[in-house]
Amino acid sequence: MSVIEASTSVDILEQSEQLGHMVVESDIYIEYREAKKAMKEDPEAQEKINNFLSWKDQYEEVQRFGAYHPDYKTTAKQVRVVKREMDMHETVIRYRQAEKALDNLLTEISTLIAESVSSSIKVPTGNPFYDNQSCGCSTGGSCGCS
Repeated sequence: MSVIEASTSVDILEQSEQLGHMVVESDIYIEYREAKKAMKEDPEAQEKINNFLSWKDQYEEVQRFGAYHPDYKTTAKQVRVVKREMDMHETVIRYRQAEKALDNLLTEISTLIAESVSSSIKVPTGNPFYDNQSCGCSTGGSCGCS
């Protein structure tokens, strides 16, 4: 059954479920799942993540008082250092790349579905410039979207 033939909400939901299964079976999702598992099983990556989370908690506590807290500068610097260490770890990089690829796929699917319904439907893209636009036409409203 094609999307054009789907006339009831039940048909549409069934096809949405099929699309979800296709995503889960895709190479992109499989890579994401493997990268996530590898990151969770990598003791060094977990140590870096936990270290970052610990410093982040300390930073949030210090942030309540801002620059007036005696440890503000030290804590702010250290949270940046440990975040960079975490972000530069190979397993974390692989996970983030896989996560971004999956996010791009889901955004592309959402955009295609939305545009097939109406060009004025907004789809969150993760890009604040495009997300805040009333439509993608950039004609200043001459298309009637404003």
